[in-house]
Amino acid sequence: MLPSRILRSTVNAAEISFFSRLSSQWWDERGEFAFLHQMNPVRVRFIRQKLLETALDEDETTSQNVLKGLQVLDVGCGGGLLSESLARLGARTTPDCPENLSYIHASAESLLSQPKRYDVVCSMEVLEHVDNPALFYLRPSGHLFLSTISRTPLAYFLTILMAEDVLRRVAPGTHTYSKFIKPSELPTRTEAEVRGIVYNPLSSSWNLAPRDAWAATECNYMFWVRKPAE
Repeated sequence: MLPSRILRSTVNAAEISFFSRLSSQWWDERGEFAFLHQMNPVRVRFIRQKLLETALDEDETTSQNVLKGLQVLDVGCGGGLLSESLARLGARTTPDCPENLSYIHASAESLLSQPKRYDVVCSMEVLEHVDNPALFYLRPSGHLFLSTISRTPLAYFLTILMAEDVLRRVAPGTHTYSKFIKPSELPTRTEAEVRGIVYNPLSSSWNLAPRDAWAATECNYMFWVRKPAE
């Protein structure tokens, strides 16, 4: 779990109200969620990369089938941008009909009372919008992937001052600086990695920052941790 935060309820009524007003724009690649559409490929790339690196059967596992047969939970999936991408990678179905995908309208903690556990849990750009975020239940050796924003002056300048107030690329009020989470505040384990992601305004694309890049995790970053085997 994240230090000093207790799992009670992740539901924040103000955040739900805010994003409900924008819900019709989830799949508009030029709308309020354009940055998330542009960020989706690098999210998928990082997930596939870590699953490949830790695959048990390296000879048979490829970037195309690494998600095949895995039970994946995407917490706070919004319109399903990442969910549907992952479903297509792991399903025997056409891209237009991911039959292995289902949406659950519920708080994350309500799932904890169910016996089902997952091989992969994702929570992308969600931690800074919920109350009491926590490490959701995984199967032994399961993978947790997070994407969030660090609480630094640079992050405030780029994500709030510039993206919201000046350029209006993101709806004003989307982010709350005090809810940003530094990598050092996330759980530390032997199998874990933090990777910064950086935006290229010339190509309108996001890329993984080099592992040793200066200030790589000072703004947007992804985090992976693996639950120990029992």
